Amino acid sequence: MYLTLAWRNIWRNKRRSFITIGSITFAVFLACIMRSMQLGSYERMIENAARFYTGYIQVHKNGFWDDKTIDNSFEYNKSLISKIENTPGVEVAVPRVESFALAAFGTKTKGAFVLGIAPEKEDQLTRVKDKLVEGSYLSKDDKSVMIAQGLAEYLKMGIGDTIILISQGYHGANAAGIYPVKGIMKFPIPDQNNQTVYLPLKEAQWFYNLENQLTSIALVVDKANHVEIIVADISVQLDTTALEVMGWYDLMPDLVQGIEIDNISGKVMLWILYSVIGFGMFGTYLMMTAERMYEFGVMMSVGMKRILMQFIIFIEMVMMTSIGVIMGVGISLPILIYYYNNPIFISGEAATAIENFGVEAAYFFSLQPSLFYNQAWAIFIMALILSLYPLIIIQNLKPVKAMREAI
Repeated sequence: MYLTLAWRNIWRNKRRSFITIGSITFAVFLACIMRSMQLGSYERMIENAARFYTGYIQVHKNGFWDDKTIDNSFEYNKSLISKIENTPGVEVAVPRVESFALAAFGTKTKGAFVLGIAPEKEDQLTRVKDKLVEGSYLSKDDKSVMIAQGLAEYLKMGIGDTIILISQGYHGANAAGIYPVKGIMKFPIPDQNNQTVYLPLKEAQWFYNLENQLTSIALVVDKANHVEIIVADISVQLDTTALEVMGWYDLMPDLVQGIEIDNISGKVMLWILYSVIGFGMFGTYLMMTAERMYEFGVMMSVGMKRILMQFIIFIEMVMMTSIGVIMGVGISLPILIYYYNNPIFISGEAATAIENFGVEAAYFFSLQPSLFYNQAWAIFIMALILSLYPLIIIQNLKPVKAMREAI
């Protein structure tokens, strides 16, 4: 009976109820959109950073991450790769040889970062094929290189020219090679664009006298938030006294700290938004209470108990808040689904300025379930707290005075 009475009370004044429900709907909608953009940017940052180079997870010899020398390599065998790739959540394991060399052409020389790759697997991680601006992609049996555009411009070389690489190989062995340039790539980050050289894995192992060894294995996983579980699963299968398994959060501590700091500022902005919205919601409650003072006075005059009236008003608030929250999530969800699949890309000079900082010039959105129920609960609780106002007014209400002042 009380539920029926509360429901009918809500729709006795449709205009007032629509304003109250509308303010809650707008609050949930705005909070979901704002938080989705923030979480979407974090997800994209993690994906870009992981797929940019390190991978979501990396397996390497103990000590390699602190001292990235060619001597800190480990044996490459199919059983190791098989164990890793058969771990639930792992999509592909990307073997690598990483070191440095002096690159030369004509009278020009420059230090270069040399990366030995399994071409097809590497593309599944870093999508390096998409970065080709000239020439063609490597095959696993090639004895040629791909170089970054900035390095090519510095050395003044192009497709078909021959680059000389000189370095130190495994355990002090001499490393020297002459390779034709098969492709030129362009990277958004200047440091990478000015010094990167790609070699096929077999050729890199020969160049550095590594035989059948690697410096690291980078992993592509199904979801970034599964990394901790996957790291634990892989660690159980490997000899952790010889090999180290690191997740992206350990590989990129600066990124983690940056996200945490930005997340704090984002939450502060969200609470400011909640405060602004809260004042708007409180205004609708204030209006609703003032308009119903005569009604409250009459009901109490005919014998209705205060506690029962407060209970009915509370049910009304819960109903309106629930409707507003459901509508807010319902309206925001299709919009977020669309923009999740169709990010907003920035163009023109603004895009160029953003990309110069190594950041993708686009707005990305998230569909994490938590962003919906967290915002819904936050607004729901805030609405219920604000609903204490009419309950307090009813508790202190004097029926005769209320009816006289409302006339």
